[in-house]
Amino acid sequence: MLPIRITGDPVLHEPAKPVGRITARIRALAADMIETMHAAPGVGLAAPQVGEPLRLFVWSWREDEATLHEGVAIDPELWITPTPPGPADPEEESEGCLSIPGERFPLRRSEGAILRARDLEGRSYEIVAHGWLARIFQHEFDHLDGVLYADRLEHAHAKAVAKAIKREGWGKPGLSWTPGVDEVEA
Repeated sequence: MLPIRITGDPVLHEPAKPVGRITARIRALAADMIETMHAAPGVGLAAPQVGEPLRLFVWSWREDEATLHEGVAIDPELWITPTPPGPADPEEESEGCLSIPGERFPLRRSEGAILRARDLEGRSYEIVAHGWLARIFQHEFDHLDGVLYADRLEHAHAKAVAKAIKREGWGKPGLSWTPGVDEVEA
């Protein structure tokens, strides 16, 4: 189980570096990230969230009983459709982040995305995603660029998340929580 960094840690706010060659260390990191993501529980986890400044993320989201989307994205590229204008719908477009545990806010995201990346065997792949899967890809890809979802919130919600960060004593380096160990509601 890996500790998840909390907002304020420098690794979360800087662009990550390419993975390049896939080694046994990268495979072990991905396996540990998947275990940590499930334990949190979350639907995605980026390497910077566990203190590794690498362009790597994992995801696992069950669309319905028969459809499970999961995988590992190494050195990904992401293309998105234009984001619709207007405010985010709090019922349909709220999201959270394991690096800002326990908080959820509405955020307008693009409805569609194309993810191109490599898997753990180094094979290139492409996924055309819509809806929540597209949202997951955008959220995790943002982490690789040093952007948290809180950085994208509309003004009123940005103020609310800033208050929550201050209330919890976050926003400074060195803070983390470990799923199954720390009492944190993700």
